[in-house]
Formats: sequence, structure tokens, C-alpha cells
Amino acid sequence: MLDIWKEFPGIVANGGITLQVKGGEIHAILGENGAGKSTLMSILFGLYHADKGTIKVRGKEVSIKSPNDAFDLGIGMVHQHFQLVHNFTVAENIIMGKEGGFIYDIKKASKKIKEISERYGLSIEPDMVIEDITVGMQQRVEILKMLYRDADILIFDEPTAVLTPQEIDELMQIMRNLSAEGKSIILITHKLDEIKAVADRCTIIRRGKLIDVVDVKSASVEDMAAAMVGRPVSFKVEKSPCKPGDPILEIEHLSVMNSKKVLGVDDLSLTIHGGEIVGLAGVDGNGQTELVEAITGLRKTESGSIRFNGRDITTLSIAERNDMGLGHIPEDRQKRGLILSAPLTSNMVIKKFTKGPFSRHGLLDYPEIRKYSEEIIEKFDVRSGEGVDSLAGKLSGGNQQKAIIGREITSDPDLLIAVQPTRGLDVGAIEYIHKQLVEERDKGKAILLVSFELDEIFNLSDRIAVISGGKLMDIVNTSDTDEHEVGLMMAGIRKEGGK
Repeated sequence: MLDIWKEFPGIVANGGITLQVKGGEIHAILGENGAGKSTLMSILFGLYHADKGTIKVRGKEVSIKSPNDAFDLGIGMVHQHFQLVHNFTVAENIIMGKEGGFIYDIKKASKKIKEISERYGLSIEPDMVIEDITVGMQQRVEILKMLYRDADILIFDEPTAVLTPQEIDELMQIMRNLSAEGKSIILITHKLDEIKAVADRCTIIRRGKLIDVVDVKSASVEDMAAAMVGRPVSFKVEKSPCKPGDPILEIEHLSVMNSKKVLGVDDLSLTIHGGEIVGLAGVDGNGQTELVEAITGLRKTESGSIRFNGRDITTLSIAERNDMGLGHIPEDRQKRGLILSAPLTSNMVIKKFTKGPFSRHGLLDYPEIRKYSEEIIEKFDVRSGEGVDSLAGKLSGGNQQKAIIGREITSDPDLLIAVQPTRGLDVGAIEYIHKQLVEERDKGKAILLVSFELDEIFNLSDRIAVISGGKLMDIVNTSDTDEHEVGLMMAGIRKEGGK
């Protein structure tokens, strides 16, 4: 891709970027949220058209006007948000658009899918239904869609943003397998450790401009981070010892059913005080979602109680809990965090638009809403082409996340439930958000941090609560434990060695 330019209203997304990828290499693209990475790849995949520039594939200049053109050239893309029909099988999703006429042979297609799956170590059965498989498995279906179409240039857009640590390791190995077969892989990611683990070279972009192309083996993580954000970045959270205050959240003997009508949370008790961050550590799917939804009012409890600032909120509505000072950074920013078809102004006041200063006598005060929204997006560096008038759905995933975090922290909650708060964020934004969470703690706020990143749990938490199979295994002081001990408890093995 030579001298690629792409402008949107109010923003130059790509300002003369050149990207050159060799056969059989894993080439990372590194940049801040909104730096132009996904736009560049959308041009390569035919979703956008460049205003200026040239694309060559195998030395020949090409015109890519649609994803079908890209597929014909052997280019495939795994999007950050998967493009799957949930009530279709794996095989049906993979062959969609490639059926081969009015009548298609599903058995023949399934046989080919199984062969490809085994060849690259994907471990997917063609007759599985998408809604019944994990997020990590769904991503493998997206990879199979590319391989089924004989793609040999594979684009991965933030592929690990929704994966567990084990799934990330498995994906890294899949990438190595693909590279060994001669496939060229373009990896868009914010995670420097992943780049160091699998990439050969890395193109670094900042605010739509090409900054550098580095050899990953010889470049340090610190140098790549500094090139990405334009300044040195600290990877260690600076915080003083916590000073716990009164109990803010008190959970006693709580049991909650999951979507399969079995106990997702089983007789769990936990207290969080003001002035502390409690990290909830566990493998994804072990009750974290059910616990958070019970606290926030999104899911009914079976038994037990939840007290917030001394008041029983077990049966209160979501709105009542919000009004009491409960903040929530949700696990799924698009389903739970934002109204994608609404502008940022509406999204920033969605929990408080009925109250002053945002409404008076039943009428919305748009100047106040606009002023408040502008303050949030400036403070939290939410980048969008049209400012607060931008539709939330038009923002990059990382900027959507920053908008939600800004809204929740600015609402000054007594209890902040932060689920995967830095998912999809670059190292500069992660550093800033971590500082904000510590500042909230130091103001006397209570924070429940739910993260699948153990280093984030250890970096931020004062105490760590470990959950496995819906049960609380133990609560330990961060300074008195290590990742090995926590990892064993996540696997269901208690300190004393019993299960």
C-alpha cells in the first residue's frame, strides 16, 4: 500500500501511509485508538476506497472496490466485531456467499471445512451452532471463512480484544502455523507483548501518519510504545497504600442463575470498602458476568442480599441503583454501554438526562448537555470526526470504550464496577485510565475491577477475590500473593491444596 490517503469530515484518517508486507511474515500495525489502523485495513479489504494512493498485490497494481474483489485477490479479514449469523451452523456461516450456485452440497463443504480446521489446528466442528460456542471459537470460524476462500493475506483487526489468556495463546500458535504455511498475516493490535511474541516487523502509525517500521526482535517494548504515543509510557501503576473506609458494597450468600438455568454464582459473599480496589480474577465464564449483572440490576438474584451504602438494593431497579451512585463500565460496550445510533451528546447523559442541569421543567437543555459532553471527550481524549455530534457507532472500538469510561467516572459514583475497562485501548490510554481508577480510589470510592488480564489485576488491585465455577475461592491481599497462586485458585484449587 503506497502513499494511502483517506479523509473523513473533520479528520485525516490516513495521511500518506505506506505499508509493505512480505510473503509468509507476520506484520503488526501499531497505533493509538483512532490512529487510522482499521481505516487502512478497511481500504485493503474493499470496505473503504482511498482518496489517493496505490495498492499492489504480488507486484501488480490492483483496484479493490469491494470485499469480493479482496477475496478474489486472496485477501481476507477477521473483523474486531465478528460478522456471523448466530443461529446458523459453523458450516453455513463459512460458505455464505460462496455456495456455488442454486444448490450447494453442505456435506462436501463440511468435509473441506473439517480438513482445513485440522490442518491449521483450529479444532472446529462444522455442525456446531454459532450461539452455542465461545467467543474464541467464533473467531476461529472467522479464520476458517478466510481459509475456505483460499486467502493467503490474512488481516486480524484487534483479534485478542475479546479472548481469554488461554485463547490468546492458542490464537498466537494458529498465526504461527499460518505463517509457516506461507500465509502473510497483518496483525492490528495495541498489545505490545503480543507483537513481541509473534510479529516479524511492525509498522507504527500516529494520528494518521507513518512514524516508523521496526524489526520486532531488536526493538524494545518501551521504544515502540513511545513511538506510538509520542512520549515515554510507564507500564507500572504508581499508587500509595490504600486506606479502606466504611463498607460500600456488601454481598452476602448471593446465588444467581445463568442463562442455562444453573447456578452461575453460588453462595458468594464479598465486601468492598471505600478507598480500595478489589480485583475479581477468574477464567472467563466462571460467574463474573452473572455477579456483575446481579449487582447492577440486570439479572434477578435467586437468594442472598446485596447492600450498597448500608441499603438493601437486591430488588431495586437499575435506575434506582444508578441514582444511588453506582457506576458501571460494562463487559460489552456495544450491547450494554452505548446507543450506537445516537450521538455522543445523548450517550454522555443517558443515565441522568431527566435531572438538572440537563433538563428543566421536562425540557432538555441542549447547551448544558453539549458542554458536559465536550468536557468528557476532551478529558478522556475521545477522538471522533464530528466531535460530540458523532454517532457512537462511528467511533473506533477504543474510543467507544474511552467515552463509556469518561461518562461513568465523571458521574462521580460511590461504587464503580469496571469490567474489562481497558479492553481495546492503546498503552497510552491504559496508563491514563489506570491513573483515573487509582484517583477514584484515593477519593474514597469503592471499585470492583473485573479483568481477564492478570497483570492488570495485580497492577491495580489492593485485594484480589478469586472466582471459579461461580464460587469464591478466596480473597487475598495483592502484596501477599503471586500470579501462580491466583492461577491455581482460578483453576479451582484452593491454597491448602483441596478442590
